[in-house]
Amino acid sequence: MQPPSRRTYLALGLLALTALTACTGSHGGDGAPGNRGPLPNPDEPVILRSIAATDTLLAGYDALLAGPGGAQAAVLQPLRAEVAQHRAALAYGLPAASVPPASPATPSTTPPAGPGGTPSAPPSGTATGAASGAPSGTPVGTPAALAALERQTAQARLADLAAARPPLAQLLASVAASDVLHAVALGDTTPLVAPPPAAATPTEAPTAPPSDQPTASPSAGPSADPAAAAAVTALQGALGAEHAAVYGYGVVGARLPEDQQRTDARTAYAAHEARRDAWQRLIGSLGATPAAAAAGYQLPFAVTDAAGATKLAAHLETRLTTVYADLVAAVPGPQRGTAADALRDSALRAHRWGAADPAFPGIPEPLPTPTATTP
Repeated sequence: MQPPSRRTYLALGLLALTALTACTGSHGGDGAPGNRGPLPNPDEPVILRSIAATDTLLAGYDALLAGPGGAQAAVLQPLRAEVAQHRAALAYGLPAASVPPASPATPSTTPPAGPGGTPSAPPSGTATGAASGAPSGTPVGTPAALAALERQTAQARLADLAAARPPLAQLLASVAASDVLHAVALGDTTPLVAPPPAAATPTEAPTAPPSDQPTASPSAGPSADPAAAAAVTALQGALGAEHAAVYGYGVVGARLPEDQQRTDARTAYAAHEARRDAWQRLIGSLGATPAAAAAGYQLPFAVTDAAGATKLAAHLETRLTTVYADLVAAVPGPQRGTAADALRDSALRAHRWGAADPAFPGIPEPLPTPTATTP
């Protein structure tokens, strides 16, 4: 488990700027002529919905820990601590008055740190009701029910991708992937189906994303629209990562014995080929030339046996979670669901190959939780 990361907080910098404006006003300091007060944060409705869903999850963990799940505290408490980190990252930068109060067992936006900077988990016997803004009366009496709630929460976050600005969309996709990893840890392997309008077809051309979308170099494609060129650049990066993954899985499969692991490697190889082909079609439909695969790729370490092969597979998938978290922020709303699907799939495969499950898949570089300031 890791505290909210540097890139998480950088991604939410727009929210922090909004909080700063709430303290100083949009024109001059307090009492300055023309002071119009804080600027509205267009992401706030999405954030508050996600916080409410997160509070429902936390209440579910608390109810289970206080009841029949007490004997499974070693599994449940680390997962609950990560959900608390999700809440902290979502609430980061919002004015305190806008954030629903946390339940007694729910850490606030600055949870107390435990060993290694990880927010402390609550005592296993602590139970709370659903927090403000979250549906009450959610029955969570078994790990299976809690797993289903994690999966439903992931679906709700994906439904808001198109409505969020790029940094928040990236965070929502990462947290949704973590929700699914939690569901798997709790025993639920039901496939997650992203709700519309998340999925994009290969022939769907991107529209201009919000004005805070990063720009790209003119070489990204023939479009004169910087936002569209930025999307093509990001898609080319994802295509390049899939080329490397296909190559890497060729090495992985060659070092594994004829058993379930090799079957898993074949399945992953085919999935990456399919994802590669989809990106090639999409990039071509946007008027750009898809990047070609290299003749060979430098492996991050020598792979001489089955142990090295599984380590390489985990490395490839973990690397792809970062690629796809960045892609969520770079493409327009209708295509974010496809990028979030790829992020989730790589996070699940990394888990299957033995990689650690981070609290924020695809968003690395952890930093200690910053101290909140009062305007």
